[in-house]
Amino acid sequence: MVTKELIRQALQPIIDPEYKASVVDLNFVKDVVIKENRISLTCVLTSSDEAYKASLQSQIQDALASVGADQIHIRFREITDYEKNQLAELGNAPGNGESEGSDAAQSQHAAAPLLDPQSPVQFIAIASGKGGVGKSTVTANLAVALARLGKKVGIMDADIYGFSIPDMMGIEEQPQLIDNRIHPVVKFGVKVISMGFFVEDNSPVIWRGPMLGKMLHNFFHEVDWGELDYLLLDLPPGTGDIALDLHQLLPQSKEILVTTPHATAAFVAARAGAMAVQTQHDIIGVVENMAYYECSKCGEKDYVFGRGGGAMLAEQLHTKLLAQIPLGAPVNHVSEADFSPSVYKADSKSGGIYLELAANVIEELQKN
Repeated sequence: MVTKELIRQALQPIIDPEYKASVVDLNFVKDVVIKENRISLTCVLTSSDEAYKASLQSQIQDALASVGADQIHIRFREITDYEKNQLAELGNAPGNGESEGSDAAQSQHAAAPLLDPQSPVQFIAIASGKGGVGKSTVTANLAVALARLGKKVGIMDADIYGFSIPDMMGIEEQPQLIDNRIHPVVKFGVKVISMGFFVEDNSPVIWRGPMLGKMLHNFFHEVDWGELDYLLLDLPPGTGDIALDLHQLLPQSKEILVTTPHATAAFVAARAGAMAVQTQHDIIGVVENMAYYECSKCGEKDYVFGRGGGAMLAEQLHTKLLAQIPLGAPVNHVSEADFSPSVYKADSKSGGIYLELAANVIEELQKN
């Protein structure tokens, strides 16, 4: 059976040309995930030379095959300035030798980054097949509900083009940079990071894939998340590059699919579910948003968008319907200190439904 220790031993002889030390000792091998004999990992590059990258890929594949790996998925990324500075502060400059690299690795391992295999953080990706189904609203309210149940929670607004979490939660502050680390904004007990904090005046984000990947990398590696029980990732709708990158980066994450009751919305959401299945992600359930409208005076329910879409999607994906959220908006007032346009109060009817959803999610995660 392939183990992480076997992987470390197999990759130990591979030397980084810049630092003249083992890629293992330099902590350049990250995000290692093993499922049966399938291995995925990230390797840090200190050179953009394509020949070096190809050579490194070949060395890693040969080394992992030698310990019994059947399928090998390797992601490469360039070393960040922060990582260079850390190595420099630890006395490890390029060419300094192998023993100093080992000291650097031990110190960095002690820092327990978010994606360290030993990290206790559970990742929950919130996905949808299309926009406009309330995926971000569900993300924000589920995170707040988990925090109200005493959990340490963070939100990564990974919908780079359609970021909305800061506005939905009524966040007006900016993240702070302390000791070269970005500290998330905290609202309702939830730590939040979003592209929205780094864009002025709601400007459009006109980026191509590599730049988006770098931003996502920074969210994981340059942000000081502190202690977390759960990190919710608000994915872009559909099955595009960003969602695929996150699926590959976090093969251990669980997924919740958001849909409306309409059959077409559920049909489109099934594609996002199929993507999760194909990348070996566990779908813990479906949330049906805008399930009905309840009259505030008589209590009668009107199924504005039809019925049954959430249950149909859950059945198709062999998972559970975790919650049915009614159509509505929070009754919040601008004068209140905890104002937010989209977060329900704990004592409201929808707030209670989100608390039940949070309890269901915790229960499902404990089963796995």
